[in-house]
Amino acid sequence: MGEKKRIDVLLNGLIKENPVLVLVIGTCPTLATSTSVETGFGMGLAATAVLVCSNIVISALHNIIPDKVRIPCFITVIAGFVTIVQMLLQAFVPSLYSALGLYLPLIVVNCIILGRAEMFASKNGVLDSALDGIGMGLGFTLTLVIMGTIREVLGSGTWLAGDWFGLAKGFKGIPLLSNFIPGMSIMTMVPGGFFVYAIVMAAVHYFTKDKSKIRNEFGCDGCANQGNCADGECAAQK
Repeated sequence: MGEKKRIDVLLNGLIKENPVLVLVIGTCPTLATSTSVETGFGMGLAATAVLVCSNIVISALHNIIPDKVRIPCFITVIAGFVTIVQMLLQAFVPSLYSALGLYLPLIVVNCIILGRAEMFASKNGVLDSALDGIGMGLGFTLTLVIMGTIREVLGSGTWLAGDWFGLAKGFKGIPLLSNFIPGMSIMTMVPGGFFVYAIVMAAVHYFTKDKSKIRNEFGCDGCANQGNCADGECAAQK
């Protein structure tokens, strides 16, 4: 794979093939751990570490893993790295370990990690698989941070609040709305998570959608630029 294609593999996970906002996988941990920037960032880093390591090992072993048992083998590899991450967090970052709770071991069955193992790592080289893991992990982390920012600001009236894994004890975050309006507690609950998820996904699709594809599938009636077309030329493709 050429250098340009490797860069594309690395960047695809950020927006074009964002696992949460475009591929719509891994939504359960996204909704559960995006209540604040701190927990979202921590979950993103943990999942990225597992994703990169499992992609590398699965890519290196894919030629010797029997096809009939590939999924159980993938899960075994992923579970091994999740266990390592769990033990490291429990030993060195207990606050994050407690905050993530059940969702940390559930990384084993995270659709993002298993999906990339099946769709990419098992069919490509080690370097490319590592880049794919980094890109998808960063895309997942970016989504969690964005959603965590919105939910924390609207729900608590602060931003970046928390002890940040023991590195900023006593830090109360940056006060934003708390001096003007009380926090909307629903934003830190499940309904708020769905609402923010829908808004962020809609925004991403609005700014990245292919208007020429809309025209091909639905005709000019499905295009917002219909009134700007002239002489048979499509304004959306200009």
